[in-house]
Amino acid sequence: MQRSPASDKDLDQRDQLHGRQVAAMFGRIAGWYDFLNHALSLGLDIYWRWRLARAARPEPGSVALDLAAGTLDVAVALCRQYPDVRVAAVDYTLPMLERGLKKLSGGLDQRILPAQGDGRKLPLPDESVSAATIAFGIRNIRPRLSAHREVLRVLKPGGRFCILEFGTGRRKVWGGLYNFYLDKVLPGLGKLISGDPAAYRYLAETIREFPDERQLARELMDAGYARVFHVAMLSGIVYLHVAEKAVAEEAGKASQPGAEAF
Repeated sequence: MQRSPASDKDLDQRDQLHGRQVAAMFGRIAGWYDFLNHALSLGLDIYWRWRLARAARPEPGSVALDLAAGTLDVAVALCRQYPDVRVAAVDYTLPMLERGLKKLSGGLDQRILPAQGDGRKLPLPDESVSAATIAFGIRNIRPRLSAHREVLRVLKPGGRFCILEFGTGRRKVWGGLYNFYLDKVLPGLGKLISGDPAAYRYLAETIREFPDERQLARELMDAGYARVFHVAMLSGIVYLHVAEKAVAEEAGKASQPGAEAF
């Protein structure tokens, strides 16, 4: 059934309100964000972001995009792995970007370009970046399809959009230990350390609501990517998804989504 223009407007207003609420929430916990990331993942988030940057493969001398850049950890990882690449680090939450500025030493301030922006309406020209990344941020953008298509617009042909995201928790991992962690440990520790229980309840809820790896692959294919695959890490607690934009001769020859080694 076709939606009316009025209902489309209502949905857009709800999405905008959601974006403002999420930005305000991340602004409140910006000071604790890095510490909690490392503590709640036992430091594994550093390796996961390294894998994300490794998978991106930006062209030498080009610009890469890090969307939902937060406190700039992925942007820094990209610069360290690709010494001649610059990074446009875009995030909707200004306090997160401001928190990351202290990491821009040793010339990184010349190579990482932080900017406040909306993932559904990026401040970048068509086909201006050779790779794009997003770590634990695609869950926060509504509608996701708008972000998928917007990244596709700014990607050069053959470029990769690499997504790092938690598994949904719908399958029991480690005998249900992951599910217990999502339901009990994560909100409790988040409340204890940051004093903001709502933020970590939100995190657990959005992880559960997020599509599984095959559903996300179909979303990316529907958005227009030519080739999509994923790699499970830590028994599927975290997934690395890679979507590639077609080069001219491959346009219209999309592959089936699946798993692949890098």
